[in-house]
Amino acid sequence: MRWSDLTTRDVDALARTTPVVLNIAAVEQHGPHLPVDTDSTIGAHFLERLDTELGENVLTLPQIAVGCSDHHRDFTGTLSVGHETFIAYAGDIARSVMGDGFQALLILNSHGGNRGAGQVLLEKLGPSYPDRQIALATWWQLAAEPLTQLRESAPGGVNHAGEFETSLMLHIAPERVRRDLIGGHSYAATHAWADADMLHPAQATLYRSMRAMSDGRGTVGDPSLASADKGRRISEAVVKELCTVVGDLHDAATRQAP
Repeated sequence: MRWSDLTTRDVDALARTTPVVLNIAAVEQHGPHLPVDTDSTIGAHFLERLDTELGENVLTLPQIAVGCSDHHRDFTGTLSVGHETFIAYAGDIARSVMGDGFQALLILNSHGGNRGAGQVLLEKLGPSYPDRQIALATWWQLAAEPLTQLRESAPGGVNHAGEFETSLMLHIAPERVRRDLIGGHSYAATHAWADADMLHPAQATLYRSMRAMSDGRGTVGDPSLASADKGRRISEAVVKELCTVVGDLHDAATRQAP
């Protein structure tokens, strides 16, 4: 179910153990071949798939489309809000949901730059609602095990506008991908302890702008290995894991319900 489609009476009638999902995304440059709303498009796709798979057993909120993207500001087209603003805004939405009595909230992240703010948001909400189920999931971390089997690129290849995001966009919105501008592998390596991609976290974090990480291209990874079929399989793997999380949150909320 989509929160936006319901009337106030519809929402009032829902079981408060129904898990609510809030997608936090981004509008930022994604190289020459993907639109700036790639992270938002991918996040919205997962919300739609959850709605299709779970129907009345999940409630999806309006997406927060613009997130924390200051590290992309050296490329035009990027929109960004500060961490404090983002946490305050998303937190107020979450508190509105909790204020209506819902017992389970999943914050679904579809942008790497939101992970720090998302974790702080979770840690601010948790102590305020200790009897509720509140979780944070970033899609590629959630499905890391099956996604590892799908990747073909070398280390660094599944990153920003790389193999995975381009594959998802070819599956979700192929008409919006500039296929003629898809390039090869692009990753400006740094210290071994700081090199990373979606499936291989760094040992320690080194701040670098997206221009520095992408060697000036805006793409970090290997979009040349992307395909629509791979995007379909990525989507299926992520949605399967999301359904498990939502189901677990529902079951726990039901057990804890007064």
